[in-house]
Parts: sequence; structure tokens; C-alpha cells
Amino acid sequence: MKFTNDQPLIYSSGTQVVSQKDVMAANDLVAHPAGAVGVIVRSPVDRTHAYRVKFSDGFEAAIHHDQLIRLTDFKQSAIRDSDTDVSSDGLYERVIYRCVIGSRAYGLEDDASDTDRRGIYLPTADMHWSLYGVPEQLENEPTQEAYWELQKFLVLALKANPNVLECLYSPIVEHATPLAQELLSIREIFLSKLLFQTYSGYVASQFKKMQIDIRNQGRVKWKHVMHLIRLLISGTHVLTHQTVIVDVGDHRDQLLRIKRGEMPFHEADTWRKSLQKQFESAFKVTQLPDRPDYHRANEFLIRARRAAIASELP
Repeated sequence: MKFTNDQPLIYSSGTQVVSQKDVMAANDLVAHPAGAVGVIVRSPVDRTHAYRVKFSDGFEAAIHHDQLIRLTDFKQSAIRDSDTDVSSDGLYERVIYRCVIGSRAYGLEDDASDTDRRGIYLPTADMHWSLYGVPEQLENEPTQEAYWELQKFLVLALKANPNVLECLYSPIVEHATPLAQELLSIREIFLSKLLFQTYSGYVASQFKKMQIDIRNQGRVKWKHVMHLIRLLISGTHVLTHQTVIVDVGDHRDQLLRIKRGEMPFHEADTWRKSLQKQFESAFKVTQLPDRPDYHRANEFLIRARRAAIASELP
């Protein structure tokens, strides 16, 4: 088990990172030693591919996720690794909400699909107040689990992060304490017109990666095409109906055709363009507020922090 930054568990461009191995140049020479600080200039689609990291002298290198760490996390880990009785053990026991997301929640699973679980954990007040702090996210890769610290989750939800909103509206909830049930009862406070900009950013980023794949490899990754289209469908639904739909419903067969590579790209791209127009049209007439309800989200966080003082998980 280890701690990471944020969903989708990929660091973004502009993030300062520390290399955890020697960075090699040509002829097996060390360009920068382990511990050198660089900036991510290009992020991968997933963890099977490398980041592009640029160092202060302009040298760039391809570095995989498990060979680097965020600079802020590196500094904090130095405190946590010091000789102290305070540790991060037991945080998984502080999970207040757990749901299933991904293909099983979308209704797009097959025999090879993993079961991806996401949720929220609430650290004890003492751990939250301590010098050593708590991680923004817990991740257990072998079990495909990840849990956001409550405040981090709320901030991402207020920014209309698609993964977090889908977590709030997942049709498969496995565990929810009374505090988590209260959060689910007010989940509409996170929906606003900001969703249009956030979803558009995700779609544009994914479309750019598709173009790069076509240019470099002559083909696309069909799973990514499927999720781009699914995101447009979901975004249009939120803008139109003021609620998040996770299960793809009637679109299942078409999306699975794309996932399996059975739909010609021109057909999928025509559908994407049509959905993009629907998405923009829905934004023009949406009844969602301009901004989410920061006040109610803040009130909830304060109540949760106060509840964390008690020994029992709220």
C-alpha cells in the first residue's frame, strides 16, 4: 500500500518531481543523479507509459511513474520517515465511503474487467492536526482501491472532477457511514456550470492523445476513444438533467463496439463531433448554477472535522 496524489493517479504537466534513480544520458553517462528535481512537460495516458521530465539545464528524459515522486510529497515523506511514533497505519480503517467505479459501474464490463473501488477516508483529528499530516490519497494497486482524504475529495468535487462526481453518483455503493450518507444526500451542491469547462478539458486532452496515436502509430487506442465519447454523453446529461448518470444505458452496445475496435474510426469520430455539439448546446441552456455551493461544502467539512475528534468513525 502506498500514498499518491490524485485521480486519475497521473501527475499533470508542470508538476515538480524528484527522480528516484539516476537519469541517464547517451553513452551510459549520468545526466542527473537520483534526487534531482525536474518538471513534468508531458504526462502519459496511463502508468504503462513514461512521463517527459525537463531538468534545470534543459535536459529531458523519459521517466516512469514508479521512478519519480512529487517534490511536495518527497519533502513531506522526509518528515514522516523520521524517528517518530506517529505513523499512517490504520488509515484504511478510517474509510467512510467506498463505491465501485469504472467499467462495472458504467455497465461496460467484460470477463477481463477489474473491479475499481474508490472512496473517502476521514483521518482522526490528532493525525490531521499533527506535524506529520496525512496523505491526500491512499492507493492499494493490487486491489485496485484508492481513497481520497475528505477535504481533497470535496475540493475535487467542487472543481467538477469527472472521476469524483462519478464516485458520488456510482450505482454500486459498498460502504457508507452516516457521515458519508449525509454527503450523498447533498451531492447536488457540487454540480455547476464549471462542469462544462472541466469536462471539455478532459475531452480535449484525450482527443489530442488520439491525434498523437494516429500520427505516431497509425491507430488509436479504442478504449480511450470509448471513454471520450462516454464523457461527452455524461456531461451532456448533467447539464440537461442536473444529475450525473454513470451507467451508459442505451449507449452500451455502441460503446462496446468502439471498445472492441469494431466501429470504423470515421463513424466514431462523426459521433464524437455530434456529441460535442450537443454538449455545447446543453451548456447554453443549462439550469445549473454558475458555481457550486462552496458554503454548504465548507459547512459539511467543518462538521466532519469536529466529528473526527470522537473515537468512533462517524
